[in-house]
Amino acid sequence: MALRPPAPLRAVAVLLVAAVASGCASDPPTVDPTGVDLLEIPTPSPDPDDFVSGIDNRWLPLTPGSEWVYESTDGETITVTVTDETRLVAGVRTTVVRDVVTGEDGEVVEETSDWFAQDVDGNVWYFGEETTEYDDRGRPDTAGSWEAGVDGAEAGVVMLAEPRRGDGYQQEHLAGEAEDRATVLSLDESLQIDSGSYDGLLVTEETTPLEPGLVEHKYYAPGLGLVLEQTVAGDGGEAELVGFTEAGAAR
Repeated sequence: MALRPPAPLRAVAVLLVAAVASGCASDPPTVDPTGVDLLEIPTPSPDPDDFVSGIDNRWLPLTPGSEWVYESTDGETITVTVTDETRLVAGVRTTVVRDVVTGEDGEVVEETSDWFAQDVDGNVWYFGEETTEYDDRGRPDTAGSWEAGVDGAEAGVVMLAEPRRGDGYQQEHLAGEAEDRATVLSLDESLQIDSGSYDGLLVTEETTPLEPGLVEHKYYAPGLGLVLEQTVAGDGGEAELVGFTEAGAAR
C-alpha cells in the first residue's frame, strides 16, 4: 500500500527542510523523512477519521489475544499481550497492548500499557504509554509515561506500512521524556534463533537523543512481529522471542 498521506498527517515544510526545523526552537525535533512520503511525524493533531479499527500491519500485527514471550540476557522475561481493550487518546480509538517484565525470581519489575492505532494507509502510530517500574523494595516509579495530546506530547510512527531502506521516523515525542527514533536498515535479513529460522526480516535501528550512546537493532518477521532486539552500542543486552500464541489458539 502506498504511503498516501491522510489529511491531518500531510507534511509541512518543517519536515521537508531541515533549516526550518532548526530555526524554530519550540518545534519538536524531527527526523529526516527519507522515503516517509508526506507524513508529519510526530503529528500534533491526528484526525480520528484517518484511523481504522484494528491493526493488521504486516510487520506489527496486533490482533487481540495474541501473545509474545521474550527472554533477555539479563534473566528477565517479557510478555507482550494484545488485549481486547481500547483507549481514546487524542481523539483516536487505540488498541491497548500489555507489556509485563518479570525478573528471574518471577517478581514483576515493570508493567506497561501501550496505545497503538493504524491509519488508513497501514502505518501504525504510537499514542503513548502508562508504565510503572518497581525497585528492589517494590516501590513504583511511573517516570516515562506519556500520552499524546497531554503536556505537548505527540503521537509518532512505530511501524510503516511499506518500509524502505533508509526511511527515518520519530516514534514518539514528549520533550525530555520520550524521543525514540527509528531508521530502516534492511528488509531481507535472515536469522537463526532458538525459536526458529526467519527470512525476509525487517531490521530497524533505534536511537534516542536522551541516551546518545545507546543504539538498538530490532528484527521483525512478516506476519509475526518482533523476534529479536539487540543492543549494539551502549549499556543493554539482548531479548529474543521464545514463544508465541496466536489469537484464538488454546493456551
